[in-house]
Amino acid sequence: MAFENLSERIQKALKNLTGKGKISEEDINKASREIRLALLEADVNFKVVKDFIKKIKKEALGKEVQESLNPGQQVIKIVNEELTKMMGETAVGLNKSKHIPTIIMMVGLQGTGKTTTVGKLAYHLQKTEKARPLLIAGDIYRPAAVDQLKQIGDQLKVPVYSEADEKDVAKIVQDGLAEADKNKNDYVIIDTAGRLEIDEPLMEELERIKKVAQPDNILLVVDAMTGQAATDVAKGFDERLDVTGVILTKLDGDTRGGAALSIRAVTGKPIIYTGQGEKLTDLEDFHPDRMASRILGMGDMLTLIEKAQQDYDQKEAEKVAMKMKENTFDFNDFIDQLEQVQKMGPLDQIMKMIPGMANNPQLKNLSIDDKQIAHTKAIVYSMTEEEREDPDILNPSRRRRIAAGSGRPVVEVNRMIKQFKQARDMMSKITKGNMKGLSNLPGMNSPMAKMAMRKMNKSFKKNKRKRMKKMKRFHS
Repeated sequence: MAFENLSERIQKALKNLTGKGKISEEDINKASREIRLALLEADVNFKVVKDFIKKIKKEALGKEVQESLNPGQQVIKIVNEELTKMMGETAVGLNKSKHIPTIIMMVGLQGTGKTTTVGKLAYHLQKTEKARPLLIAGDIYRPAAVDQLKQIGDQLKVPVYSEADEKDVAKIVQDGLAEADKNKNDYVIIDTAGRLEIDEPLMEELERIKKVAQPDNILLVVDAMTGQAATDVAKGFDERLDVTGVILTKLDGDTRGGAALSIRAVTGKPIIYTGQGEKLTDLEDFHPDRMASRILGMGDMLTLIEKAQQDYDQKEAEKVAMKMKENTFDFNDFIDQLEQVQKMGPLDQIMKMIPGMANNPQLKNLSIDDKQIAHTKAIVYSMTEEEREDPDILNPSRRRRIAAGSGRPVVEVNRMIKQFKQARDMMSKITKGNMKGLSNLPGMNSPMAKMAMRKMNKSFKKNKRKRMKKMKRFHS
């Protein structure tokens, strides 16, 4: 999980401040020391850490406490704001050409996942913009690179332009652009070769491609797990190519997160996307404010809502909401919703987007894999239609039969049914407008959770017009 170690350390440093009615300079200094060590251990650039701590201390000691916040919450608010600034404040999108196609040139070292990221970006554009991209196979050196891109293109039903016998990559790119122009593709994504390290032949080739393609975007793909080395790579590519943005890959495998916190501050180049998985669906827009909230254990409800809007069928969602309100949600609905949630990503990551749940110790080792989900489905499929529609009739003898039919222990069947009923009752209260149900969740009364809810409400009000447009597109 990205930022896991950093998140724990910072939250621990700030936790000691939240219950205090008054905070001294020594309290601020002590918390600052802990945060500084946490950032350095996360492999954040030393100069970036030094500037960050300096700003926090200046703000915390010089700012009047808002009426709605106690002194400890005020410090959390300041840390949140400075983390957001460090990563760029606002989300940055792609530069769009006035005339199609918009040309994207992908660059980076070997092993960063560049070719896979080309496919992820193509899928992302298909899904969010109904785009018709063309992929150009410009990595003619790495064995099977062209074949890999063609396989990705086949999965996405996206055309891939390549030339088997051509050794001049700039010529391949030029011919590929002519093909895109002929077929009216609205995006062209150029895959390029990498090296184990930055060298002159690589840079010269990339400069030739840039000259031919005149790209609207030059996106640098860097491996988040390389830490501070990622910022050095970013500086090297930027000096020669003037990159427009960064895609951080393997963020899910980096528990430190130093690259994400350093790149914008060191290079001035925005992180546009993050890759957090191996599937072609695993690419997300990068929002500095939301990432700061995750680091501080405040969750990320806006991203969770967006994921739900993208992956859920609206009519089905309305139908399920009505069933929850009437408390008639049954096991058939449960299986349907389980499959919908699977599309959104790993359950532990989804849960940590909910305020108050990110730092819940019960979720620390939560990981629902396909095998566990298959066991849950087996239990439900071993029920009769009557039992699925009316879970209240599941007496001990029925449960023993279900356990035998599914091949799962009775205790597992009992636990699953109990959890289902608890969740159904809680969701029934929430959909009826009784938000008291939420206060019973672990962590929902914590200062972090309360601040997260305030922040979320503020974001909703600020982006109301934008959200309404999104919802109209979602309904259409």
